[in-house]
Amino acid sequence: MKTLGMLVAVALLLGTASATSLRVVYTEGGMVEGENIRLGFRRHMDVFKGIPFADIPGRFEKPKRHPGWDGILKATEYRKRCLQLTLLQNDVRGSEDCLYLNIWVPHGRQVSVNLPVMVWIYGGGFLAGGSMGANFLDNYLYDGQEIADRGDVIVVTLGYRVGTLGFLSSGDASGPGNYGLWDQHAAIAWVHRNIRSFGGDPDNVTIFGESAGAASVSFQTLTPHNKGLFKRAISQSGVALCPWAVNKNPRKYAEEVARKLNCPTDDKMMACLKMTDPVALTLAGTLNMRGSPEYPVVKNLLLSAVVDGDFLPDEPGKLFHNAADVDYIAGVNDMDGHLFTGVDVPSINRPLVNTAVEDVKALLGAYTEGKGTAGLDSAFSQYTSSWGAKPSKEAVKRTVVEIGTDYIFLVPTQAALYQHAANAKSGRTYSYLLSEPNRMAGLGRPYPSWVGADHADDLQYVFGKPFTTPLAYWPRHRDVSRYMIAYWTNFAKTGDPNKGGLDVPCTWPQFTSTGHKFIEINSKMDKNYIRQKMRLRYVHFWTSILPSLPTVNSELTPCNS
Repeated sequence: MKTLGMLVAVALLLGTASATSLRVVYTEGGMVEGENIRLGFRRHMDVFKGIPFADIPGRFEKPKRHPGWDGILKATEYRKRCLQLTLLQNDVRGSEDCLYLNIWVPHGRQVSVNLPVMVWIYGGGFLAGGSMGANFLDNYLYDGQEIADRGDVIVVTLGYRVGTLGFLSSGDASGPGNYGLWDQHAAIAWVHRNIRSFGGDPDNVTIFGESAGAASVSFQTLTPHNKGLFKRAISQSGVALCPWAVNKNPRKYAEEVARKLNCPTDDKMMACLKMTDPVALTLAGTLNMRGSPEYPVVKNLLLSAVVDGDFLPDEPGKLFHNAADVDYIAGVNDMDGHLFTGVDVPSINRPLVNTAVEDVKALLGAYTEGKGTAGLDSAFSQYTSSWGAKPSKEAVKRTVVEIGTDYIFLVPTQAALYQHAANAKSGRTYSYLLSEPNRMAGLGRPYPSWVGADHADDLQYVFGKPFTTPLAYWPRHRDVSRYMIAYWTNFAKTGDPNKGGLDVPCTWPQFTSTGHKFIEINSKMDKNYIRQKMRLRYVHFWTSILPSLPTVNSELTPCNS
């Protein structure tokens, strides 16, 4: 009898545990059922993969609502990423049928209700990427499980069109562009309408992203089309003010693509491109990624957002009033530019090879194009003031990385933070710098030992990879991951990265129009890692001194051959 009583108790316990699942969820398109996984004692998670948030998109058209489905949609497999070029740009992968999202919902003793929601937008230069990210032995980069479990938030990842299908623009009404941004908007709107059924709070949504995804997050805060759809935003290494984020002359590149496909370049161009095979159209969107000091690779990222008079009614710098009530975190990695300048100036990664001063000048000349000799001389004197008569090999190489980091990421991010704070009403503003050294640099290969946090280094920490693949990391990396997940999810819950249930290593002060405070994130951080006025001298140079110089020529011709 005693044994029977124990069995009943165990059965009841198991029944209670197995009950912490949403099971079948009703959405606007129909019923969906995900997979329920057990994480630990009284801790479960529902995972939904491949829920359509829009119909198969029409070519060069805004996304439309999904017509719905009959029966129960089994949401247990990732869908294909949007049609895009492969890394070598000689083939394609993915599908035009790609507007799907994935959802992670954590549960404790009872099924969750009213949880904060975090919606992830991936990067990839507006050319590539997917909502599941890179995959190693079924360990997907953008798997939301660690963030959802540790932070007690719902995580959503979404797909959006990239490359020619997502960002080609004729510069007029026949092909206005920004289709990938409209896809993101459609997914955010779907989350707002449906997330309550998954246990989420539609009035507490945070969007976050990295690189082109971070610039996308910035664009989503600036467009008037998202009013009321989300409350907070986080941009990691990218904002709408970055020099690569907006193409001011999209017609020129659209005509190049048209010529490759034997389409006319007059008013019939977009009609012809619409009829073109999607694989051929995607392959025609190749960009020169070889780079050199004179023609840096960042200048060739020509498929990006455009000021279309609709999604972006004006230049991004004039739209910050739309983000006045959005809480905003933005930051960069301390050597974000290394990935790019390593392509433009390969000698910086060769320990035994000197980096020529002429290469430094050529890179600065390309970045200050339009300001002629005066711009170059002014920039060169700024960046070499600490060199002395005989700068060390490392000093010159580090300077190249600093120049790239400032121009491509850091200065535009500081400018965006300033604009956000200056226009804020209820919205709070926070700034950070990630400085945890690159893991490859610690090995001495393939990076030099002095390389700090490179572009995309933040992704592994935000998505908790030091916990899911512990053998690939040191304990200090788990510290960085713990800190970032705590700050990010606290912010998603309350709008304050310091408050929300998870302990943080130091109190992160707000960035204001006068204070310009930020935190430096690394494994050693404590209250002494609160800083002020990030690289102020260089921010002042790029935002005030350089623009005040007379313009000589308007644009450097990109090298697309």
